[in-house]
Amino acid sequence: MPSAMEGSEGGEEGEILRYEETEDNSVSPTDLSELLKEGTKESHDRAENTQFVKDFLKGRIKKELFKLATVALYFTYSALEEEMDRNKDNPVFAPLYFPVELHRREALVKDLTYFYGEDWKEKVQCSEATQHYVDRIHHVGQHEPELLVAHAYTRYMGDLSGGQVLKKVAQRALKLPSTEEGIQFYVFDNVSNAQQFKQLYRARMNALDLDKNTKERIVEEANRAFRFNMQVFDELDKIGRSLTEEAQDGGFPVHDGKGDIRKCPYYADKLGKVGPGCPYHAAVALAKQPLVQLLLATCVAVVAGAAAWYLL
Repeated sequence: MPSAMEGSEGGEEGEILRYEETEDNSVSPTDLSELLKEGTKESHDRAENTQFVKDFLKGRIKKELFKLATVALYFTYSALEEEMDRNKDNPVFAPLYFPVELHRREALVKDLTYFYGEDWKEKVQCSEATQHYVDRIHHVGQHEPELLVAHAYTRYMGDLSGGQVLKKVAQRALKLPSTEEGIQFYVFDNVSNAQQFKQLYRARMNALDLDKNTKERIVEEANRAFRFNMQVFDELDKIGRSLTEEAQDGGFPVHDGKGDIRKCPYYADKLGKVGPGCPYHAAVALAKQPLVQLLLATCVAVVAGAAAWYLL
């Protein structure tokens, strides 16, 4: 099994965990990490294929929608970390308590301050779909704390994996500062090696003293967590369709309604009125070539695969 090395056992405040990991060749099909991996594949695929996530991966994310997603994350993680704090000494969860390394609430406060200003609390509210998610987390933390493992695992392991891809997509698409304002949620300053930390986390999870029935309930709860996330995604997607279109970095220009639309190269090409000498026309023609389309599809598939862990 991977071994947790010297340092704090659970990441006490003021300490940074030191850890070393070796490749784990002794994972059993009955280990909780494997049961979760296999038991949530279908939910993972469905979440990954929601319209909101697909658009996000392609860089088609409006700033206002990204802000609302950040609000949803703030309420979700506030609930999750409140319940984790409540159960930090409970043996069914204590080994997975890493506040210094993982907690996201304060990072989200920084992001909301960046987007909404110092009075952000007066400008945001918990959406209906997010509230259902929050209510479930509180119920679990207070009445079935062993199931808190499912929510923590689903969120944090994803943040350390595909979440890092989404950070770069958001930074580029929204033209956010290189100093990482607005995307602090994705920055884990106290995790020096994400892959090793995830191995440590899974090892701790597999070492929990849980019977078969409890493990099955945790897998079921993880699938429930996926459903809550998909409901939030669907809610954001509906809001996004009502927002004014914004020109995204690398996207097509959006006509502002002023001047002659026929002079816009994108719309002119649509009308077939741009000659082959036009750079835009040439680019469109190139993009229609089968080999180029195959390469573009491959790139999208690679990014989607890298982001998979974000949605676990």
